[in-house]
Amino acid sequence: MRGSRHPARMALRTAAMTILALSTLLAASAASPASPVIVTSAASPGASVRNPGWAWPVDGARIVDRPFVAPAEPWSPGHRGVDLSAPGAAAAVRAAMGGVVHFAGVVVDRPVITVRDGQLLVTVEPVEPIVVEGQRVEAGEVIGTLLPGHCGGSGARVCVHLGVRLAGEYVSPLLYLGGLQRAVLLPLAEG
Repeated sequence: MRGSRHPARMALRTAAMTILALSTLLAASAASPASPVIVTSAASPGASVRNPGWAWPVDGARIVDRPFVAPAEPWSPGHRGVDLSAPGAAAAVRAAMGGVVHFAGVVVDRPVITVRDGQLLVTVEPVEPIVVEGQRVEAGEVIGTLLPGHCGGSGARVCVHLGVRLAGEYVSPLLYLGGLQRAVLLPLAEG
């Protein structure tokens, strides 16, 4: 067999393209916190592009102030969620997905709300809750009020931290909110 029709050569090309696509995706997710990412959508203000059952948790421009950075090990440093720009302190915070309020209270020194739906656990902070544990909420429903402090206090930047765990593992919330593009592998030219 010749050229790209050889199975071993095709497997090698596929592996190389997969590695290239993954390294591109990792480089994009490790963007500098100083350069926010704007997530655009033609959908309605609360709707998500990737998953119609999800909603952006705050009104206003869809800006990611600080991206998700997966830790190398579960105990290693990382940023286990995304910081989303908010229109201002005391902004309404909405449930990113429908589910049951798993926790609404203070963890260490910050108010946190966690919503569970099966294997997914979604957390927002610092948010003063208007919901209680066990309460059913729908995506887009107001669940609390944003408090200052997470993105530098009372300065110009006000944000909400959104974290997502799938079966206990932290994943990027942008997988559900539509801020990550899927990698597309293209064939290599013959030559």
